[in-house]
Amino acid sequence: MDERPLISSLANPLVRRARALKGRKGRAESGSFLVEGLHHVGSVLEAGWDVDILLYAPDLLSGGYADSLLERVQRNGLALQPVSVKVMESLADKDNPQGILALVKQRTMRLSDIKTIRSGVALVSPQDPGNVGTILRTIDAVGADALFLLDGGVDLYHPTCVRASMGTIFWKPVIQAGFDEFAAWARDKGILLVGTSARAQLDYHEINPGDAPWVLLLGNEQKGLSDEQIAACTLTVAMPMRGKVSSLNLSVAAGILLYALNK
Repeated sequence: MDERPLISSLANPLVRRARALKGRKGRAESGSFLVEGLHHVGSVLEAGWDVDILLYAPDLLSGGYADSLLERVQRNGLALQPVSVKVMESLADKDNPQGILALVKQRTMRLSDIKTIRSGVALVSPQDPGNVGTILRTIDAVGADALFLLDGGVDLYHPTCVRASMGTIFWKPVIQAGFDEFAAWARDKGILLVGTSARAQLDYHEINPGDAPWVLLLGNEQKGLSDEQIAACTLTVAMPMRGKVSSLNLSVAAGILLYALNK
């Protein structure tokens, strides 16, 4: 499949470069990230992201889709490097890897890149990469347009976030900005900000944004929205807690509210 000699050493410079991308510092310094697995690699290629190189373990890859994926990589002239099972297992983020991963260039989007929007989600300093990836997947499922990550928080390109998004990270725009900048942008665009608060009088079942564009605004897993952030919202809604727990998981709450807003 490839004329390059198979890499079997964990100390190989390319392997060390790929391993560095498992950490936030390595991703920040290189501007690249890892994409692992057949489905995700296929998605990143289909979406047209800039791929540095693909690593694959011939002894792990099997099936018609795997063969067609490698053939497409070669047709597109992308660099393809065979590695040993040991090397692939050292780089994989989960047990029993499928045998393929890509080193991909990150993308940076700003508020000015979004010309029109019908609906979206904004997260203030989210801390769990699995929640961010799952919310991206839900945004895609309900047909919302974009995700806004405000005031830092989790690294968008954390392997857990990429995996949890199920490929939607390559198709849905993700904009990183400060909260104040975002709030001013939303006001200028006439976008309704729908926040959540345990003290809100409006039940989430009663949400009805009508034809106006809207963005669901959620605070992070520990603190929720601050008073200042709630004040920036067009309206706030409450989700009744009828049991002993006081709150829902962030991605679960986002899913419920997104479907309520898209009814």
